[in-house]
Amino acid sequence: MGTRRVCGGMLLVTAVTLALAVGCSNGGGAVNAQLEKPVLTVAVDPGVDSAGFFIALDQGLFTAQGLTVNFVAATSSQTAIAGQVAGAYDITGGNYVSYIQAQQQRTADLYIFAEGSVMGPATQGIYTTPGSPVKTLAGLEGQTVAINAPNNVSYLLTASVLTEHGVSPASVHFVTISFTEMPAELESGAVTAAVLPEPFASDEEEVQAGVPIADLDQGATTSFPVDGYAVTKQWAAKHPRTLAAFYAALEQGQRIADASRAAVESAMVEMPAPFGVAAKTAAVMALDNYPFSSGPVGSVDKVRLQRVVDVMQQFLQFPRFDIGSMLRSSG
Repeated sequence: MGTRRVCGGMLLVTAVTLALAVGCSNGGGAVNAQLEKPVLTVAVDPGVDSAGFFIALDQGLFTAQGLTVNFVAATSSQTAIAGQVAGAYDITGGNYVSYIQAQQQRTADLYIFAEGSVMGPATQGIYTTPGSPVKTLAGLEGQTVAINAPNNVSYLLTASVLTEHGVSPASVHFVTISFTEMPAELESGAVTAAVLPEPFASDEEEVQAGVPIADLDQGATTSFPVDGYAVTKQWAAKHPRTLAAFYAALEQGQRIADASRAAVESAMVEMPAPFGVAAKTAAVMALDNYPFSSGPVGSVDKVRLQRVVDVMQQFLQFPRFDIGSMLRSSG
């Protein structure tokens, strides 16, 4: 029986192991010959949410499956999905909120085939500068806060925490700025605060002496599912053996990330230039939980992912939506 686990070893779902995925793990030229597309372009967020992917890349796990994976840094999940639909990317790793929005709006027909991360303490937070007069969430009323894309997971997490502390999200002016540009915008005073995930958060604290005013891992979004991996359904139907090989390597990476902080730190440092983080930042950054599975492609926890939809409905006025439309059929 296959298992879908999250950090701590709690059993979440079971599934029958896919013989094809196991067969692909032998590696070698025979595996490569079976793959419909051995060279892949994969757009992934260059952060700790994607640690399993970067471990697989760093440790040659994709190569062992007969794959050549060309990594592209995703500036936001929205842009990655748009590129995926246009055929620029084979596979993307991004936040579930953006995947679900694209599916509901019918701008993409996506299949979430693997989980990536579940938020851990201090892995996402709201940061200000040392001299800022804003010291609490209440102080953000009427202020400008940077997020990396509109109405995405950063906004959802922030809206949840603001609401639970009596601050209306509508009273805050949100602007879209890439994570890499946020420190400069904070320093210049263009924004009052910024929503930063790891490793950008630790880098802000280490380099710019950024001040955290809220950990987003609290209340309704405690241990919130953040990132996963998706392909278009058309792509999955056309490349089943390639997807199985990618999945096998990714799940190995997830399992390692779940068990070894040292491996996560090394993978973050060794990310392709210019995205690798400094060793001193990697040593102090907070880590997510990394679900993994020994089951077939698409072995994800439906209940956990439906929670994303539930919170979207609560804070984004999102319509009724069945996450099962994006997942592997249980039949």
